[in-house]
Amino acid sequence: MNDSMRESLSYFGLFRRMFAVKKTVKAEKVSFGEHKDQYFLYFEPKEITSEKIIVWVHGGGWNSGTPAVFDFVGQAMCSYGYRFISIGYRLSPKNKFPVQIEDVCTGYNAAIKFLKEKNIDTSKIIISGPSAGAHLTSLLVYDRQIQNRMNVDLSGVIGFIGVGGPYSFFTKTGVFVKMLLNQLFKKDFDRTQGEPCSRIAKSSIPMLLIQSEHDGLIDYSCAELFYKRAVELGIPSELYSVEDKKNTHSWYTAGMFLEKREENKTLDKFLSWIEK
Repeated sequence: MNDSMRESLSYFGLFRRMFAVKKTVKAEKVSFGEHKDQYFLYFEPKEITSEKIIVWVHGGGWNSGTPAVFDFVGQAMCSYGYRFISIGYRLSPKNKFPVQIEDVCTGYNAAIKFLKEKNIDTSKIIISGPSAGAHLTSLLVYDRQIQNRMNVDLSGVIGFIGVGGPYSFFTKTGVFVKMLLNQLFKKDFDRTQGEPCSRIAKSSIPMLLIQSEHDGLIDYSCAELFYKRAVELGIPSELYSVEDKKNTHSWYTAGMFLEKREENKTLDKFLSWIEK
């Protein structure tokens, strides 16, 4: 069975487990715009064991998903003692790029302001996202022009983790991903303006890229190219290949948060990298 078919067949089991997760922490919802998707959720664990804060942007092909749908990720991170912020954004195809990255930047600024108003230290931020969220967060962290235009201050960011991200639009791209990109961008838009491999600039913020060779949606070469560009720019970088048997796109980008680190090597890598 090929990886694309394995990916398609994985959804039922994944969704069943997603919606069965118990909410032990009640998230605080904060709007940063008038649209229903312009909000973030703040999760504070009952027992805080780390000063590091994870700021996360959900995936979903740019056309689906909300922070509420991915509540289980916040629940998982709280179980390990991390404060966690999940940022939403307006979705395609109704809303075309760069609306999504503008919302992520605005949401990030609002989240930092929110934390400071709570007298929470914002000097140890980890920014992360899976799939479409990895695309958007990589632009947030490494696209100097969008940072300047949106007045984003990343001085408190100490790391970036991208999981299964489409960092290049010109490597091997399957039919489904091409369809999603056609929904995201206007017909005549210069896609290099939204492509992380084209937008990445020199930075001191280290990155971890997590990618599976059996993804089923995003070709492994996509992460390889982004990693190579980062190394060329002197960015401290690591490319981690998924070792778990559940290695199709949705299972390692989202499903890892449904398991414990003792049973999921990818989640253990995610947490170990943050801890170090």
